[in-house]
Amino acid sequence: MRNLAFWVVLLLLVLALFNLFSGSSGNLQSNEITYSEFVSSVQNGEVRQVTLDGEQVRFRKADGAEYIAIKPEDAEITTLLIDNEVPVKATPQEQSGFQTFLMSLLPIVLLIGVWIYFMNRMQGGGKGGAMGFGKSKAKMLTEKHGRVTFDDVAGIDEAKEELEEIVEFLRNPQKFSRLGGKIPKGALLEGPPGTGKTLLARAIAGEAGVPFFTISGSDFVEMFVGVGASRVRDMFEQAKKNAPCIVFIDEIDAVGRHRGAGYGGGNDEREQTLNQLLVEMDGFESNEGVIIIAATNRKDVLDPALLRPGRFDRQVTVGNPDIKGREKILGVHARKTPLGPDVDLRIIARGTPGFSGADLANLVNEAALTAARLGRRFVAMMDFESAKDKIMMGAERRSMVLTQDQKEKTAYHEAGHAIVGIKLPKCDPVYKATIIPRGGALGMVMSLPEMDKLQMFKDEAEERIAMTMAGKAAEIFKYGAESVSSGPVGDIMQASQLARAMVMRYGMSDKVGNIDYQEAAAGYQANGGAGGFSVSAATKELIESEVKRIIDEGYDLAYKLISENNEEFERLAQGLLEYETLTGEEIKRVMAGQPPAEDPDDDNNSDEGSAPSVTAIPKAKGKGKKSPPSGGMEPEPSV
Repeated sequence: MRNLAFWVVLLLLVLALFNLFSGSSGNLQSNEITYSEFVSSVQNGEVRQVTLDGEQVRFRKADGAEYIAIKPEDAEITTLLIDNEVPVKATPQEQSGFQTFLMSLLPIVLLIGVWIYFMNRMQGGGKGGAMGFGKSKAKMLTEKHGRVTFDDVAGIDEAKEELEEIVEFLRNPQKFSRLGGKIPKGALLEGPPGTGKTLLARAIAGEAGVPFFTISGSDFVEMFVGVGASRVRDMFEQAKKNAPCIVFIDEIDAVGRHRGAGYGGGNDEREQTLNQLLVEMDGFESNEGVIIIAATNRKDVLDPALLRPGRFDRQVTVGNPDIKGREKILGVHARKTPLGPDVDLRIIARGTPGFSGADLANLVNEAALTAARLGRRFVAMMDFESAKDKIMMGAERRSMVLTQDQKEKTAYHEAGHAIVGIKLPKCDPVYKATIIPRGGALGMVMSLPEMDKLQMFKDEAEERIAMTMAGKAAEIFKYGAESVSSGPVGDIMQASQLARAMVMRYGMSDKVGNIDYQEAAAGYQANGGAGGFSVSAATKELIESEVKRIIDEGYDLAYKLISENNEEFERLAQGLLEYETLTGEEIKRVMAGQPPAEDPDDDNNSDEGSAPSVTAIPKAKGKGKKSPPSGGMEPEPSV
C-alpha cells in the first residue's frame, strides 16, 4: 500500500505542476486578439477594465468577455488607457516563492521516481517495494481451498510414514515431550524430479493444519551481497510469529552448495546466505515450533553442515514408484476422469516402469485430451495406449515423406533389433516394433520388462549391447558393409555408454578390474582438467580396448543370430513393411509365417486371444494398440 501511495502522490504532483504552468494560459488562448484590435476597442470605449501582467494585457469588454493581447515593447499603453479613462491594474512580475520552489523541486522528484522505479524492477518487485530488498519472499498458504492431504499422495508409502511423525509432533507435541522427545528441526526430501517432493510437503501442512511458508532457494540470491542473509532472517522472524508452522524451501541446492567451491570465497552471496540459514536452523537462538522441509534432486552438492542432525534430522528419499505405487498414483490422478469399462490401471502401471508421479499425471492428462479430441464421453484404454506412445516415442509423423528404399532399410534395421531381442533370453520381451517415424526416429523397437529392475547383471548387459547393435548387423547382413546407413548412430551411442559403464563403473571387465574410473573422470572434467584423475596412457588404452571388445562381441553375436534365423528375419521385415506397427504377439506370429491378427473363426487359435487385431490393417492405417515403457536403457531408435 505504501508503494502504491507513493506512485499516486507522484502522479498528482506532476499533474498539479502541469496545470499550474499551462492551465491559466490555456484557458485564455482561445480569446487572444491582436494589439491593434485592443487599441481600437479602447478608443471606441468598449473596454471596462485592464490588467497589465508584463507583456500580457488582460481586459474585459462591456459584454463581460475577457480577452488577452500581447503589447509591443515600445508601446505607451498607460497613456492610452488614462486618456480614455479606462481603469488600470498592474501585477508584480516576479514569481511566487511557492511556484519557484515547485519549479526547482520537479526535476529532483522526477529523478528520484525514475531511480526507485528501476531499482524496484531490478529487484523483481520484491516485498516491501524498492526499499524492501531484505524482506523475505516466502508466501504463507493458509487457505482451505486446494488443501492437500496424505490421501492425495500415493506410491511413496515409506516416505509418507517418515513424515507422518512430523504431523503427530505438530498435532500433539505433549505425546512426545513427556518422554523427552523433541520436534525435528528439519527434513530433507531427496529424489529425482517429479517424484512428489513438493506434494509431500504440502500434504504435511494440510494434515497438520498449520501455516505453511513456501519459498524457492533461488529467491534468496540477489545481485547485492547480504540480501539473501537478510531475507533468511526475515523469513524466520515471520515463521516465529506463526509458530508452530512449516517452512518449505524448494530446490535448496540453489543456495546450499558446498562452501568454498565458488569464485567469491567467503564474500560470495550464496555462502553468506547459507551461513545465515545454518545459524537460524541451529544456532544460539532456538526456533521452537518452526520445521524446515527442503527438497532437492542434487543432494551430493549440498554442504555437509546443512545435512547434519540438528538441522536436517531426517533425510527422506523419494524415489520413483514401483508397479503397485504407479497403480495407486494413476488412481489418484484419474479420480476426476471418467474411465471406460475396458480401462485397467494395473495394466497401464505395468507398462510404465520408471515413470515418476509427474509422468503418470501427464499420461492421464494426455489420455483425457486424446479422448476429448475424438469426441468421447469417457477415456478408453486405447486413449491411454495412444498417450503412452506419444509420451515415450514422440508423436507420429505420418506426413513425413519416405522413399520405398528408406522404408525397406528401416524395416530390416528394426527387424534385426526385434529378432535378436526375442532370441536372447536375458533381453526384456519385445513389446512393439514400428517403422512409423516418431520424434527424431524413422522407426524403433521397444522392450517391456516383466517387472521393475533394480540391478544390472553382466550377461544381461552383454545381451542388451547385442540387441542394440543388431540394427547395424541387420543392415550389413542384408545390404553389405558398403551400404550401411547412418541409422545406427543412436544404437552405437547407447552401446558405447553401456559398455563404458561396464568397464569404468560396474567392474565387469577382468582386465581393468574393480576400479571406478567413471566418477574420477567426471570430477576431472568438472574441475577443468585440474587434478583428481591420474591415469596412465596404458590404462586409458586398456579401457578403450575393453569397451571395443564388448561392443564387437555384441555385434558378432547379433550378426550370428540374424544369419541363423534368416527366414524369420525376412518374414518380420516384410511384415513391418506391410503393417508398419506390430506388437509382441504379432511379431511372433509373423515370424512363424502367420498373419499378425488372429482369425476369430479359427478355433485352433482360441487360446491366443491376447493378440490385438488393430494392427492387421493396411500400412497406411496401421497402429499398434499397446505402447512400450520408458526403461531408459532400451535400444535407441533408428535415426
